[in-house]
Amino acid sequence: MASSVISSSPFVCKSPAKKDLGFSSFRKPSQISIHGCQRKSISRKIVSVMAPQRSSSTSGSVKTGMTMTEKILAKAAEKSQVVPGDNIWVNVDVLMTHDVCGPGAFGIFKREFGDNAKVVWDSEKIVVIPDHYIFTTDKRANRNVDIMREHCREQNIKYFYDITDLGDFRANPDYKGVCHVALAQEGHCRPGEVLLGTDSHTCTAGAFGQFATGIGNTDAGFVLGTGKILLKVPPTMRFILDGEMPSYLQAKDLILQIIGEISVAGATYKTMEFSGTTIESLTMEERMTLCNMVVEAGGKNGVIPPDATTFNYVENRTSVPFQPVYSDANASFVADYRFDVSKLEPVVAKPHSPDNRALARECKDVKIDRVYIGSCTGGKTEDFMAAAKLFHAAGKQVKVPTFLVPATQKVWMDVYALPVPGAGGKTCAQIFEEAGCDTPTSPSCGACLGGPADTYARLNEPQVCVSTTNRNFPGRMGHKEGQIYLASPYTAAASALTGHVTDPREFLQ
Repeated sequence: MASSVISSSPFVCKSPAKKDLGFSSFRKPSQISIHGCQRKSISRKIVSVMAPQRSSSTSGSVKTGMTMTEKILAKAAEKSQVVPGDNIWVNVDVLMTHDVCGPGAFGIFKREFGDNAKVVWDSEKIVVIPDHYIFTTDKRANRNVDIMREHCREQNIKYFYDITDLGDFRANPDYKGVCHVALAQEGHCRPGEVLLGTDSHTCTAGAFGQFATGIGNTDAGFVLGTGKILLKVPPTMRFILDGEMPSYLQAKDLILQIIGEISVAGATYKTMEFSGTTIESLTMEERMTLCNMVVEAGGKNGVIPPDATTFNYVENRTSVPFQPVYSDANASFVADYRFDVSKLEPVVAKPHSPDNRALARECKDVKIDRVYIGSCTGGKTEDFMAAAKLFHAAGKQVKVPTFLVPATQKVWMDVYALPVPGAGGKTCAQIFEEAGCDTPTSPSCGACLGGPADTYARLNEPQVCVSTTNRNFPGRMGHKEGQIYLASPYTAAASALTGHVTDPREFLQ
């Protein structure tokens, strides 16, 4: 039975008992089963749909319903039913690692399976993406990429997105950039699958209706050799977001609002399932932002029911068939949260925790030293489009250094090639130049997690930074005394123009 969540926040509705929720109140019929209008566009790739359980025609009994996450894990464990708390062996569809954890994961694989272990479980289901400490002269960081290259050559890893020329990332056609964005762009994210990665923000891929979570090097080493992992089935919290999204809000505001509501420990080892009319209206990149930060609430994974938006994105990037799943009408949720998004305002997370939520307008007296727009959370094409839109609307120049770090090569190209809607044909790059921002730099994780001292835009001094990244713990972006305000691209851009934390409505209304 779902519990009701009582909150003092004016923005979170008190949830009725589960029996009053009704499945139809938060799920479009088209998301429960395949209808004719969908079948035409998705039948080429979708092999089947796990629809809600129905009553038995012979006994009249009703099978215990399962959530999306439970269904995905049950299928991957070759079981008909799982419940929260079950420990199950799961077959993995995709394993991702990067330059920070890849050498360790491969090292453990070698140690545990023997120095002569020449064959990983499946060389086409392992994705290796250098992205964290790339554009640096740090020899140990550079060596990490070399070690990965050696392992990938030995194991004949198909999807190794290598970089050899650090002087010009464009000279490396295989190099992508930030792993969580690259995974989606390269077609490795698919509904109904299990995707694991040696990075806590692997949960980003839950936006595609799959189970995606971060694991450690030891688990990754085991998966490299077996393709399996032992997982405990998490209980699911449900977040129902309804209402028209105000023009000045972004998904970053939504997830910061939620984390501020439940705290950084509020979803510990739980699934955060997002649904509602607002979620259905979000683009894939905005859904990725939402799921990206569930780990900042302690979540095991985040997940969004796949729909036409999902299918269109995935089908344009992969020919691999996939199996969408949806929560049953009688599935059990440990908590229900309802939000009327039309009443929300732009928010920030003040130092030094992602749940230290405050309205942006309440922080207008906070003087800042710089702005950072980038990362898996806030460095996607639409994030830069949003920042450019605000800069163009304002027609002013920034008052503090504003650093731009596209997540991937594709994002970087979009920044220079795609016209910003309503800007007279100007690109993001042109608008950023007119606003006095730094030139968009090489795509990578950049200063999101600090990195070597020569990392672009790293906080090497105790400065105050408004950032579109995901964490603001002491030392996260470099200096231990630095202060980081997490914000949406709109809020970051507005703050750059004033030199203070600024509500974007000052320029968008």
